Amino acid sequence: MKAIRVHEIGDVNKLIYEEVPMPEPKPGEVRVKVKAIGLNFADIYQRRGWYAVQTPFSPGIEFAGIVDKLGDGVTELAVGDRVGTASGHDAYAEYAVAQAARVVKLADGVTFEQAAALLEQGLTAHYLATSTYQLKLGDTALVHAAAGGVGQLLVQIAKSRGARVITTVSTEAKAGLARECGADEVILYSQQDFEAEVKRLTGGHGVEVVYDSVGKDTFVKSLNCLKPRGLMVLYGQSSGPVEPQDPQILNRKGGLYLTRPSLIHYLQTREEFLDRANDLFRWVAGGTLKVRIDRTFPLDQAVAAQTYMEERRTLGKVLIIPL
Repeated sequence: MKAIRVHEIGDVNKLIYEEVPMPEPKPGEVRVKVKAIGLNFADIYQRRGWYAVQTPFSPGIEFAGIVDKLGDGVTELAVGDRVGTASGHDAYAEYAVAQAARVVKLADGVTFEQAAALLEQGLTAHYLATSTYQLKLGDTALVHAAAGGVGQLLVQIAKSRGARVITTVSTEAKAGLARECGADEVILYSQQDFEAEVKRLTGGHGVEVVYDSVGKDTFVKSLNCLKPRGLMVLYGQSSGPVEPQDPQILNRKGGLYLTRPSLIHYLQTREEFLDRANDLFRWVAGGTLKVRIDRTFPLDQAVAAQTYMEERRTLGKVLIIPL
């Protein structure tokens, strides 16, 4: 089969399109004929070496397709099932494997493309808004990168829970997307100081929670946007890793809380995974959650796809579609 492989850590040109052996599912796994692959910044972090992974490897953890083969002991799924996962591996390929416990059957009316665009980022948005901080009526949240894949979903879920949502974006086009998702306030950080704007918009009080996927460029000012005892949720680092901080800074800025979650911490059991995934499918099928697919690329153009993401040109989810 064809796949993208990384033989050494480095820039985007380390993504090599080549022929590789077909993967075989181990006990408890399923093999999937991949119909759509969701791109995430974690894929880029792997290729850059920011997330440790043994070479050679194929990037990617999120895909949707048709079950092609079952590993020993798998009973909840069958060959031919339409499925998706955000916990697979070596996803940039025509066939990929995943643990059956982290694979969900697609609801009727949910396409392969929607599932691949939804699961990783949708599950992330779900746990951020419902578990890491349980947003409720009257809360105010600051969401960075609101026009990105997670950002758009997070804004919608936050609004559905009654929160006031302040967002940051880089361009007018992205501001329009944030507003379409229901953002109450949109700050163009390329033209405005987001810290000053958040303080102005909250009457100097700050927000209950900041959701920050940007990292290095926004971290310190984000802390300054919080109310006393507010929660800083750092869940990504698209601008680079945050420099080491003295924990005493949390005390000086108001007894703040800081967490650095990852999706795996909020999918501790199959039941938790299915609950979150089926919530998302239900919301999408019912029209209350919109999934925006920005662009699709064929498998042999993975370099172009990751470059598009690295340049922060995305206006939604980026997919790879194996031919």
